[in-house]
Amino acid sequence: MNGIRTLILVALLAGCTTMNKLETGEPRNAAENRARIHTELGAAYYGAGQMPVAVQELKEAISADPNYGPAHGQLGLVYMTLKEDALAQKSFERALKIDPNDSSANNNFGLFLCQRKHEKEAMKYFAAALKNPLYATPENAYTNAGVCSRMQGDDVKAEEWLRKALALQPDQSQALYQLADIAFKRNELINARTLLNRHMQVSTPSADALWLGARIEQRLGNRTAMSSYGVQLNNRYPGAAQTKSYNEGRFQ
Repeated sequence: MNGIRTLILVALLAGCTTMNKLETGEPRNAAENRARIHTELGAAYYGAGQMPVAVQELKEAISADPNYGPAHGQLGLVYMTLKEDALAQKSFERALKIDPNDSSANNNFGLFLCQRKHEKEAMKYFAAALKNPLYATPENAYTNAGVCSRMQGDDVKAEEWLRKALALQPDQSQALYQLADIAFKRNELINARTLLNRHMQVSTPSADALWLGARIEQRLGNRTAMSSYGVQLNNRYPGAAQTKSYNEGRFQ
């Protein structure tokens, strides 16, 4: 952590010394620059799973510039992960009040709402995210819209969203898994296997993915491949419900 803090100070000093001065001597946009740096650090700590430090950094960002929207949006994501729903919603709403076109905030708020069973409302935010032509990762909003459509029981619409995600990013891991699961439920077993194999190549398999693989191979009659998935389930996720189902032979 000390190394990261040193980089913060270096970045702050470097940013301040290259800016124009106001009449007060304060560098122009210095507050926004500090907010940006603390937000980037907050995002990095969030990615590393260090939630308390992430919250601290993001609060420092907001203290530096209360109107820096990305800080509120990132803080909403942290609070969402911590299950602090009221704080998460407040943060997302603040971010979108500052910048209604913030695609990341729209996508993440949509994800938050979808996970809290407000699927129809969530879809509005995914659509808002996708309206922005400057959105750097639209495949994420397409994927989330697909997952949310599945939660509403609409696999047909979900497949449309998920395929749009793959058209932009062929290695979008969650889209590949969801499409594999849809194909399995339709008994399109070879297609399901192909999609799941692609998913496995680009991400560490979850218990759900391994369990899906085992069920695909069991239905195809490939006991060797099925057993391989079973070994991975027991090694990686010994206490998972999926592993218990495999060990008890409950494949239906």
